[in-house]
Amino acid sequence: MSFLDLHGKVFLVLGVANRKSVAFHISTLLEEEGAQVVYSVRSEARRDSLAKLLPDREIYVCDVEHQSQITSLAATVAKKHDKIHGLVHSLAFANYENFSGHFHEVSREDFLQCVGVSCHSLIAISNAFKDMLDAHASVVAISISTTRMAVESYGYMAPAKAALDSSIAFLAKSFSKFSEVRFNAVCAGLLKTSASAGIPNYIDHYMYAENLTLRKRALTTQEVAAAAVFLLSARSSGINAQGLVLDGGMGINYFDNDVVKHALAGIWPAESS
Repeated sequence: MSFLDLHGKVFLVLGVANRKSVAFHISTLLEEEGAQVVYSVRSEARRDSLAKLLPDREIYVCDVEHQSQITSLAATVAKKHDKIHGLVHSLAFANYENFSGHFHEVSREDFLQCVGVSCHSLIAISNAFKDMLDAHASVVAISISTTRMAVESYGYMAPAKAALDSSIAFLAKSFSKFSEVRFNAVCAGLLKTSASAGIPNYIDHYMYAENLTLRKRALTTQEVAAAAVFLLSARSSGINAQGLVLDGGMGINYFDNDVVKHALAGIWPAESS
């Protein structure tokens, strides 16, 4: 038996887009540990592309903006699986095409859509699957390392993630009334993913964050996935309603001597290889 003891357990993973996705690396590790992964993607096109990437997998379509599709997903999965031992929520969306870059100008429609996809979907999915979840199941969401850093180009995603982080605590409390299902988040620093590529000026922020890490090396999706899989396992049974920060020490290193020196000189460190 492996340390994580995941063999034969069933996990639902939402949010695999491609090989760069955090959710892809999580599902890969789960399968390496002998777990069975059930996949949920937002569209038929995503299902087709994922089926080519991961053939012979159980893949369903669920656009979480529609409650009917969430309800249908739970009913369909229930026909094949009596129990689900964990859920992975790796979903987020913000319509940056309409965003001016000024937070006070974000439209009600775009803001509510962002919160709906990035936060409320976790609540809705957890509720839809509550009767299928094993009594000791683990739910893990992918969040960000801090929601208090007001990065203009990131726009209104950080407030949505703040709602997600708070919802983790409230879900843990709510589910504790009838189970020992745990809810936690992996709060990751800046990563190179397809989703991040759509954020304006992201590469500059990524390079800056890399130079602020204590090791001067950016966080990887593999590191985030490893932390998530640990939280999905019973080895993390004492951790509940928490946000596990993975940022390479960036959060304590904003006044790094080299970064301050280069900032004052108007010259940023070169990108590391």
